[in-house]
Amino acid sequence: MQIAQDRVVLIHYTLRNDAGDVLDSSSGGDALAYLHGQGNIIPGLEKALEGKQTGDKLSVKVEPAEGYGERDAKLVQQVPRRQFGGANVQPGMQFHVQTSQGHTRVVTVKRIVGDMVTVDGNHPLAGEILNFDVEVADVRDATAEELEHGHVHGPGGHHHHDH
Repeated sequence: MQIAQDRVVLIHYTLRNDAGDVLDSSSGGDALAYLHGQGNIIPGLEKALEGKQTGDKLSVKVEPAEGYGERDAKLVQQVPRRQFGGANVQPGMQFHVQTSQGHTRVVTVKRIVGDMVTVDGNHPLAGEILNFDVEVADVRDATAEELEHGHVHGPGGHHHHDH
């Protein structure tokens, strides 16, 4: 079965930056499951997987525009330490913040000088060329429920928790 819109795809992958450092890998764990054509994974990788089949192996080089975007200097800001509500803020910590548009964005603390905290709202991989080695482990049709929810259920996928 070929990878196409609304099929569930399981992939094993290793992601390296241009320097060859491994940034992420499913090696030794479960395959990553995603619903094709729903924007669950970065566009450059999704495009490259279109039409592939179980057992196919490929190497994909994804430019920033098709990955996590270019770095945006406007997303690096200085905020007063008091905005963190007394948290012991340290460089490298990540916080979820609401943007003025009501979106949630993850910011990473870059440095702290006196009372000012420099945070970076860029994705950690923004501006990076991403090099994926991918093996297609399985391709199947999505269930009606998966299509309705826009993501995979079960092994390797998204789990709903009852509240």
